[in-house]
Amino acid sequence: MTTDLLAPDHSGADTRPKRSRTKTVLPWLMLAVWIGLAVGSFSLSGKLDSVTRDNQADYLPASAQSTKVLEAEAGLPGGGDGLLVVVYERPGGLQPGDREAAVRGYTDLAERFAVDTADAPPQIVDSADGTALMFGLPLDREYVADEAEATSVTDARDLLADRPDGLDAYVTGPSAIGADMDEVFDTVDAKLLLATAIVVAVLLILTYRSPLLWLVPLAAVGVAAITSMGAVYALTQIFDFTITSMSSALLIVLVFGAGTDYALLLVSRYREELHRHERPVDAMLAALRGAGPAILASAATVVAGLLCLLVADLNSTSGLGPVGAAGIGSSLLVMLTLFPALLVVLGRRVFWPFVPRLGGEAHTPRSGWARLGELVGRRRVVSWAVPLVVLGGLALGLVGASGSLPQLDQFARSTPDSVTGAKTIDELFPEQGGQPVRVMSRPDQSADVLAAVQSTPGVASAEIRRASDDWVEISAIPVDSPESAGETATIKRLREHVDEVAGDAALVGGPSAELLDTDETNTSDRNRVMPLILLVVLVILGLLLRAVVAPLVLVATVVVSFFGALGLCNLLFDQVLGFAGWESSVPLIGFLFLVALGVDYNIFLMTRVREEAARHGTVDGTKRGLAVTGGVITSAGVVLAATFAVLATLPLVMLIQIGILVAVGVLIDTLLVRSIVVPALTMSLGSRIWWPSQLWRTGQDCVDDPSRTPLMTQSTTPCER
Repeated sequence: MTTDLLAPDHSGADTRPKRSRTKTVLPWLMLAVWIGLAVGSFSLSGKLDSVTRDNQADYLPASAQSTKVLEAEAGLPGGGDGLLVVVYERPGGLQPGDREAAVRGYTDLAERFAVDTADAPPQIVDSADGTALMFGLPLDREYVADEAEATSVTDARDLLADRPDGLDAYVTGPSAIGADMDEVFDTVDAKLLLATAIVVAVLLILTYRSPLLWLVPLAAVGVAAITSMGAVYALTQIFDFTITSMSSALLIVLVFGAGTDYALLLVSRYREELHRHERPVDAMLAALRGAGPAILASAATVVAGLLCLLVADLNSTSGLGPVGAAGIGSSLLVMLTLFPALLVVLGRRVFWPFVPRLGGEAHTPRSGWARLGELVGRRRVVSWAVPLVVLGGLALGLVGASGSLPQLDQFARSTPDSVTGAKTIDELFPEQGGQPVRVMSRPDQSADVLAAVQSTPGVASAEIRRASDDWVEISAIPVDSPESAGETATIKRLREHVDEVAGDAALVGGPSAELLDTDETNTSDRNRVMPLILLVVLVILGLLLRAVVAPLVLVATVVVSFFGALGLCNLLFDQVLGFAGWESSVPLIGFLFLVALGVDYNIFLMTRVREEAARHGTVDGTKRGLAVTGGVITSAGVVLAATFAVLATLPLVMLIQIGILVAVGVLIDTLLVRSIVVPALTMSLGSRIWWPSQLWRTGQDCVDDPSRTPLMTQSTTPCER
């Protein structure tokens, strides 16, 4: 089963032609199968946008109070779930005719959204400095449900265009902010796909310096992206999980980054084997046997880490698990089937002008990576101690980290009207800028609940709005502006007060309460999911390396790398980019990708080190493993960092933070931790790093006894120290 496919058959019967024909036909058959799969996936991938959900309420678990408030409101008459707030501003002071324009605007909006002006006459409020006017308009559910929200906000802005010159009008409020967020998300996928493809193409051209070779992995990754989007859509038809525009964007980046990494590793091993095998198909089979297990282990680690997200309570976080797993699975399948078939069909000429020749050297033993291995071997303790101290220093950048990113500060590069209007209200109407908090009470306890709400410190006013046989809605206006520390404290006090009065028969929700519940759920998810990810990764590494010490060392280095990247990025976001805080889901998502993907590169390195250590000892095996894998793993890390960095070009702070954090973390892990720290620790520990495997028991290293000869090789030359 493991005999060389090119070895002569001495049994008297020549079976080579038959085997050759089978191996010749197989790549073409694989191409035909993938053409059919790609066509089918393309038709499904276009439907992915139809199942994405980006409302804050869709992110929350069913157990959250604000989610229960939304369910209770669905049974109330009138269905006034939306709110538009319009603010007119003339910086030099209002002029005659401006108020008439505001009244006309209110009337036009009321007619468009079927609001009876007799029951709801315009209540237009003047700012204290006489430069602005403001009014609010409730919208029934039909005008803010799904795609109708964006249409309603667009129509409102068009209707307000009829106003005197110099008078600015901003449409804001929860419905307008949600519509502006959706508009940004609608353009994300197309821009991201194009930008990522360009970045990957440029990096592949620089890596391979070939006019043809770079096209092969790029085409294969493109097929993987289409396949993954089709697979995710198909999964939504079977299982109930939340797809957000964030997870859709991360899917594209993940597929391009991971798929390109797998391609780089396989091509590197394939190029080595072409020096040993005459026929490309035999070289590819040998490359798959050599690199396949490490690639499979890498994919399994990332998939297992992603599936840990399923235990998260936040729907947007738990939904990212199956989305990302489908992306990694698609990349793995394409890169181990379609991609090898393409390379075999194209033959050696795909590497032109650097065509690998039979019998040539697969790599230069005295390469830069070999010299780095020798340097690290001579300065082992310094090589791991100094970088770890530096990373610990970077982690101190987390001291004094800002709190959760306010919703109004989610937009980057350009500020939509809804945000400008909200900030104008906060500045010019300090006593009117409170966002309604919705309190739901059972009818028999509504009077007591209303009294509790009105007596709560921080509540400016409260009144009963709508009622049904099951619930009564109380609208409370906080004194403080939306998402401020004062408003958050008021919502927490409200929940305490109404719970004392009515227990589970009273609930507190609304847009600000939804954001509060999101932040608290994210904190709970981090505390639960992060340890689980570490445990799963440790188990996979232990099974792969058949050791205990090595997995602990590798995971520890990745965790230190993560906190170093987190501290550095906190300084960057706060001092350079001026972000108002961290989006609450970013640390968990960054931890997942940096731990899983960081361990990936350690898998690629340590599986080769283990292979070499079995023949040459741990110290020399580490140097050889670093020399062989250093270039390709570094190239893979740079490609992955660049693909995530593409997220920084998008106009949402959340995606910018994820992109920069993962890119910085991957570069730190690839260039510093995996290239210097891990080899140094491995050589310092020697064979002890393989404890308790057979490799440890045979003592295959030269740390304790430099004269010891490897037990698993026929060489009589002692290992190098």
